[in-house]
Amino acid sequence: MFTLNGSTLQLDTPFTDANGTQYPANWLRLATPEERTAIGIAEIADPEPYDDRYYWGVGNPKDLDQCKTILIAQVKQIAASLLAPTDWKVVRFIESAAPIGTAVTAYREDIRNDSNNNEAAINACTTVDELAALQLTWTENV
Repeated sequence: MFTLNGSTLQLDTPFTDANGTQYPANWLRLATPEERTAIGIAEIADPEPYDDRYYWGVGNPKDLDQCKTILIAQVKQIAASLLAPTDWKVVRFIESAAPIGTAVTAYREDIRNDSNNNEAAINACTTVDELAALQLTWTENV
């Protein structure tokens, strides 16, 4: 990241220095470090990346309970979307006693178990760092 007179300069964007000299969009990419320094441009390290689902900024975690609530809702939505393609088979069984099939029944049970296990893992987290590091697992599609 580059700064000039306290303002951030974006790559591939034209800019004007304090003397009114205009520079084209590609100048920052083409200029040498010496040329940039000569007009007062400083290069500073980009801030550390962070996962904005769990943090407001580097080292600034969001509320754990809110993060858990959001993640559990996502787990439930994923489970529902994985079950949806076979829901019609369950309805057909209820309405006409047509067999569902053992593979589909096992798959649906696996998805429900995965959802319950993921929710339990989320609830077991005691810090936002633990929650952010959590790897959710899902059964492969039938």
